[in-house]
Amino acid sequence: MTEVAASGNSKLKWIIGGSIGGLLAVAIVGFFIYSSVCPCERTPGGFLFGDAADGPVADWTFANDVPLCQLQIYAGIRPHSINLNCMSTPQGELFLSCSVCDRKYWAARVGTDEPGVMRLDGVTYPVKVNRVQDPGTMDRAWRARVTKLQSFGGGPNNPRPDPNAQRPDHWWTFRVESRS
Repeated sequence: MTEVAASGNSKLKWIIGGSIGGLLAVAIVGFFIYSSVCPCERTPGGFLFGDAADGPVADWTFANDVPLCQLQIYAGIRPHSINLNCMSTPQGELFLSCSVCDRKYWAARVGTDEPGVMRLDGVTYPVKVNRVQDPGTMDRAWRARVTKLQSFGGGPNNPRPDPNAQRPDHWWTFRVESRS
């Protein structure tokens, strides 16, 4: 009788283990499918896929030719990607725009030299991200934002600013640089 109970117990362990393994596999495949579709509009995504850049970028002025950039960082062990405005200064520096950023999930997870991935026009770039707090640099990034949005701004979520708009206090910016 104990042999039958042990046999049934062993089968139950296999069924439970197989079910957990199957659910885990479905969750992983689902996350990769989700990552291939999002970030979408204001819904964050996971991994950013795309063609890998040929090497480090020193001049990011081409970022002004795409309406939005996508950034992937890690939130703990999970990749977290978002759509956001990025803009380059005439000198080729790349910045990210973040309004009311103290309420945004991703911004709280950006540390010093935060490793990430930028995707612009289907190409992925390994980057490091740093919050900028120097007023002069922030003003330079703001001017680049205003200039870019004269071409790509519009719509309810991303209005075209007045060309003479002043940088609001609640606006944050992050510098993006290539990682080797």
